[in-house]
Amino acid sequence: MSIQCFSQLAILLQHHPVVLATVIQVRGSVPREVGARMLVWGDGQLWGTIGGGAGEAKVIRAAQAVLKSGEKQRVQIDLSGAPNREIQGVCGGWMQVWVERWQGEGAIALAQSICDRLQSGQPATLVTPLAMDPATDLAPDQSPYLADELGNGQAIALSESAFVETLQPPPALLIVGAGHVGEQLAKVAALIGFQVMVQDDRPEWANADRYPQATRIFAEPIASALRQLEPYPQLYAALLTRGYQYDLEALDCLLSRNLPCFYLGMIGSEKRVRQVYQAIAQRGIDPGKLQTIYAPIGLDIGALTPEEIAVSIAAELILVRRGGTGRSLSASLRQSANPL
Repeated sequence: MSIQCFSQLAILLQHHPVVLATVIQVRGSVPREVGARMLVWGDGQLWGTIGGGAGEAKVIRAAQAVLKSGEKQRVQIDLSGAPNREIQGVCGGWMQVWVERWQGEGAIALAQSICDRLQSGQPATLVTPLAMDPATDLAPDQSPYLADELGNGQAIALSESAFVETLQPPPALLIVGAGHVGEQLAKVAALIGFQVMVQDDRPEWANADRYPQATRIFAEPIASALRQLEPYPQLYAALLTRGYQYDLEALDCLLSRNLPCFYLGMIGSEKRVRQVYQAIAQRGIDPGKLQTIYAPIGLDIGALTPEEIAVSIAAELILVRRGGTGRSLSASLRQSANPL
């Protein structure tokens, strides 16, 4: 969600100073990850969250003080549940949050520069000094900073002097087929941090009025659209087409792509999916590639309406991106003989 955060920050900074609160260190069970951010401005207006509850309230109070003084702060959030000391929750962990005021033309330019790099598909390494000076800035392309790679491609380094984070561009979701489910999926996918793109050879369906969330709309054949998407390393694709032949055409192109899709899902009944698989195999595509397709698309939540199906697909996108299981979080306690 980095691009949304810094885009919002760039807009807000044109009117007033804004405090950026960033989670820089965590230990144990906590509600948010390192790199989670929240914006605070005015008399307590907020964008984003670093976890909610008493811990977030503590950070908001600190942010309002920083907004007035300009003096950066490091805020500790104790979620250990330990007795006989001030705590902010009982999750079992601990968080450290850096709270810093951004203001002025330089801050606007920095926030916009971050957005521009991420929007173009390039990472941006942000160096936040953990002292009053110097100011937060982007590292040069040939940066001496070293960071530890995390599972989602994010890179983090924390020392006594600086917090260094390599922000990755948002993953791109190509919705193939601009019908009713695609329209709802675009809304949900944009909310969960995907850069939405739409392809359909019908301009009356694939247009900005129906898809205001889309950064790119391809009212043209799938083959020509994909040629323009070759540079995108993190491409997710959802096939929501209006017919069997469009599935075949899209799979032909997507399975032959130089950079394999991070996710490739296809809507349809099991019967339709098997027919498509049989037809695509006859075209000489390696049968092993069919095992990489999520079809029928989505998680089994009993979805019926286009909106529900969109949620089902979005849940599967999150599962693939974040590495989940799809299992109900309550299952362990419900199956336990003694949940207390």
